[in-house]
Amino acid sequence: MPLVADAKALAKLLGCGLRTVRTHDAAGKLPAPVRIGGRVVWRLDEIRAWLDAGAPDRDTWAARRAARRT
Repeated sequence: MPLVADAKALAKLLGCGLRTVRTHDAAGKLPAPVRIGGRVVWRLDEIRAWLDAGAPDRDTWAARRAARRT
């Protein structure tokens, strides 16, 4: 099982189009992606946790994750 997904794979996972993923990313509606070399990918464990949390916006999600770390 892969650990990360590019925008195309994320679109398939979320049941939306690639353009929607790009738009949501630019608008801060997805968790922040990770850059590996020249690739932009999302960690699948984080995407699953984000979905389980109700898919909050990026700032809310980052604040929740930061609060869990302390």
